[in-house]
Amino acid sequence: MSVPRILVIAGSDSGGGAGIQADIKTVTMLGGHAMTAITAITAQNTLGVTDVHSVPTASVVAQIDAVVADIGVDAVKIGMIGSADIVDAVIDRLAPIPGVPVVLDPVMVATSGARLADDRTVAALERLMAVSSVVTPNAPELSVLTGDDVSSGYSLERAARKLSRRHGTGVLAKGGHVPGGTVTDILVEAGGATSRFADPRIDSPHTHGTGCTLATAVAVALGEGRVLADAVARARQFVRVAILEAPGLGAGHGPMGHGRVRLDLPGDTPVQNQVTLPVTALAEATAFYELLGLRRIVHSPDRYARFEAGSGTTLSLEAAHEIGGQALTYLECDNLDAAVARLAAAGVSIESGPADRRWGWREARLRDPAGNAICLYAAGPARRFPPWRER
Repeated sequence: MSVPRILVIAGSDSGGGAGIQADIKTVTMLGGHAMTAITAITAQNTLGVTDVHSVPTASVVAQIDAVVADIGVDAVKIGMIGSADIVDAVIDRLAPIPGVPVVLDPVMVATSGARLADDRTVAALERLMAVSSVVTPNAPELSVLTGDDVSSGYSLERAARKLSRRHGTGVLAKGGHVPGGTVTDILVEAGGATSRFADPRIDSPHTHGTGCTLATAVAVALGEGRVLADAVARARQFVRVAILEAPGLGAGHGPMGHGRVRLDLPGDTPVQNQVTLPVTALAEATAFYELLGLRRIVHSPDRYARFEAGSGTTLSLEAAHEIGGQALTYLECDNLDAAVARLAAAGVSIESGPADRRWGWREARLRDPAGNAICLYAAGPARRFPPWRER
């Protein structure tokens, strides 16, 4: 089995919500192998940063050399860089490993508002952008890097294009700081191709480490060999589920729930994470599964209930007459339409779909050779976090 080897060059967050700690969690949950070169040690929690200590440049270089020489690297993620001297050293160390994608999160300001990079380091980041595959600034960082007022979707895209042309690199401009009920991120690739990713804003104070997590998730996907736009889409989904799973720690900007994002992002093979069982007495069946310890997250009286297990799998009960009295196994696919096309080309009969459903899933129905009902689908956060989730 191929495991993407991800080298993360970034600072440590003593509160565990961002920085190296968030990076390691992200790489691990996405099935990669995390390696680190720590550039700075910070004292921080959900309320702010109280101290920053830069690691000596020689030590950062030694960390990079150690893992590159022995383990190898499939992608690099760079976060808080620590100092301008470290930037120059990192550029020197990236030169001997051409072709490896580099994701740069130009960390300048913490979620709490604390400044994490001085003017000399910010200037040095410009040199690092030229050797990066994609840069992931938020709106305030784009303002610093371009000198533009970035306060709207239009100005966000304009600044992203400006930065991309200046350095010949891809730019993922994050729109979380732009006001509005929808968060739109804009990807401008090195050749000018543009993709937009929009989702409803999640109202939560527990967003510490979103930038670190997003950039690292992009790096993992690139390390797997995915194209940039697909890598961004997958990374955004990981971040959104992690925000929804936030444990609610701390009195300020709390950490996300990386450890709960287990079965929401299928990879090369489908993930079996949902089963629907036919029932004739829904109330009685619901009480039974709650007694087993499953958490009910969706309930439609007399016809449907969905439960969540501790592993992140879901199980549904549905009126028997609505599903032909037969259990239905769900396999979530990374690229549903491609999976269905491959099966159809192999002679498998597809009963319906792929088609978008009113409950937010995209589904295709078929049967195995024994006649068992199968649903191939893509749901993302809607599987466990539909708009009508109870708790």
